[in-house]
Amino acid sequence: MPDISTLAVFCAATLGLLLVPGPAVLYIVTRSVSQGRAAGLISVLGIHTGSIVHIAAAALGISALLSASATAFTIVKYVGVAYLVWLGIRKLMQKDGGEEVVELKVQSKRRLFWEGFVVNVLNPKTAIFFLTFLPVFTQPSAGPVGPQILVFGLIWLLLGMASDGTYAMIASALAGRVRRSAAVRRRLDVGSGVVYLGLAAWLTTEKA
Repeated sequence: MPDISTLAVFCAATLGLLLVPGPAVLYIVTRSVSQGRAAGLISVLGIHTGSIVHIAAAALGISALLSASATAFTIVKYVGVAYLVWLGIRKLMQKDGGEEVVELKVQSKRRLFWEGFVVNVLNPKTAIFFLTFLPVFTQPSAGPVGPQILVFGLIWLLLGMASDGTYAMIASALAGRVRRSAAVRRRLDVGSGVVYLGLAAWLTTEKA
């Protein structure tokens, strides 16, 4: 088990990384603005359930194999890219129902959850991040490295859900008025599509 000082340093470093908005935060904010607080929080849950897969993989050494194999990295990367492109095009092609005021409802919570999960699981950079970041804080003298990585991963997960959940709450609170405008809703759909396509483009820049 890592000592208290190591855990404190890890928490500080993790918060420093989480508070800087990245692709996952942009995804969550887009969901929260376009579909409401529940959608944003469900997306947070989906994304961080995907993080559990990467944390477990890092602890078991699967991520090491992924980073060492250019073929495995490329396959996972382009499956993720294809999925993001599909989501982006679907949003860009979506038609608005008109100018009338509508009551926003979260459609298919299961679908929201799995979209967040798949987007995160199919991101090889996330796997590489956990592989390179978590082991930095491990101490051979504290016992087996695998369980230590799991401890650090759990802490990262809790802090990440708190941070991203806060972004979702703030974004949804600021979005209530804008969502009543059909024109703004269309811009949000376009913005969502651009975010998805931007994530896909960002993912293609990652090298094995």
